[in-house]
Amino acid sequence: MKRLFAFLMTIFLLASTACANGSKGIISSDKGELSNMKISIQITSDSGNHKLTATLADNSSATAFYELLEKGPVTIKMHDYGSFEKVGSLGTSLPRNDTQITTAAGDIILYQGNQITIYYDTNSWNFTRLGKVDEVTQAELKKILGKGDVTAVFSVMK
Repeated sequence: MKRLFAFLMTIFLLASTACANGSKGIISSDKGELSNMKISIQITSDSGNHKLTATLADNSSATAFYELLEKGPVTIKMHDYGSFEKVGSLGTSLPRNDTQITTAAGDIILYQGNQITIYYDTNSWNFTRLGKVDEVTQAELKKILGKGDVTAVFSVMK
């Protein structure tokens, strides 16, 4: 009987915690699916200035990123890593939802909770998917990101 009571209390506490952690009406399921949260990314690279849009994932990490962007644009200096991504420090930590995934061109990934990457090729690792750049091919993204460092300004779509 004590075990049943302890089990039921654990379930109740977990459910209560999940309900208490809601955020501004944005429902988050942590399934890695895309949500209705849209952001813009202004990229400045050796190929010029480019404006991209992206759809964020449906997870608590993407929700926290979106809430950060609601406070104002976030500028990230990004450098090339491994000839498949641009990466830069976010300057703060977000909740992680790491799973084993293989990235594709356009994936926006949270790495180690405090770095943002934009992939222009594939890589497999334990990452948190934040979102996906909309309507851009791998070749277009490689050209936009260029060969050197880039500056990316992330903001909520208006």
